[in-house]
Amino acid sequence: MTKAVNDSATSPRGAVDKALEVLATLARPGGPHRLADVAKACDLPKPTAHRMLQTFADAGFAASAGSGRYDVGPRLLGLSAAVLAGSRATRSARPVLADLRRRTGHTVHYAVRHADQAVYVEKLEPEQAYRLNTRPGGEVPLYCTGVGRAILSRLPAADVAAVLDTAPLRAWTGKTLTDPAAIRAELATVDELGYVVDDEQYESHVRCVAAPVIDADGVLAGAVSVSGLTFTLPPDAVTTLGPLVAEAANRISAKLGPATLQAVSDED
Repeated sequence: MTKAVNDSATSPRGAVDKALEVLATLARPGGPHRLADVAKACDLPKPTAHRMLQTFADAGFAASAGSGRYDVGPRLLGLSAAVLAGSRATRSARPVLADLRRRTGHTVHYAVRHADQAVYVEKLEPEQAYRLNTRPGGEVPLYCTGVGRAILSRLPAADVAAVLDTAPLRAWTGKTLTDPAAIRAELATVDELGYVVDDEQYESHVRCVAAPVIDADGVLAGAVSVSGLTFTLPPDAVTTLGPLVAEAANRISAKLGPATLQAVSDED
């Protein structure tokens, strides 16, 4: 049996299959993943899995997280962002995001989930003297960011628990909530208001208002947000911007009809 596995892994097609399997394993929730777990999941000897992971890391498709653990690398995330940028959901979002930027005068983002992170796939900026330190393909934590919490608010309870309850949460600023119960209480505001606020919890001097986007099947598709420096987006602006963000998220959700119907619409 071992010889058959090794022969499969060393044949040209078998090597490619195993390499793709390793990348798919890295992309599973719960990362960074231990080398031993990757090897077991892919039915590979640890030395073989280690060589593959090192090759991927050298090429930027994997990243060492220390202590024998590996995570998805920036090049793989970048490729994912490029694919998502051309996806039906993102195409549907773009005109709505452009309108939201025009109506608010602030930077607008669209993000999707990757494990316990939110990945920005779209960013529209107004003409202004400053730029926020975000980019398509960039990742931010789910538990302490606007888009992240909007995503968390519509995930199953087990997925929320995997993010909030499995390890101590880092305090990125003096305002970061790290108590899972307090974070859950803030997630509940989406049910009441339709949006959630990140008030300098991830980055000092940055305030964000975000809302979840749901597809036609009732499944989370992503989140939309408006962000700005605190001196341009004061606390009293949230009550005005929040409903605009929630409306934009609902408009995107309404455009995410069944894939077959949407495909016909795209061709018109």
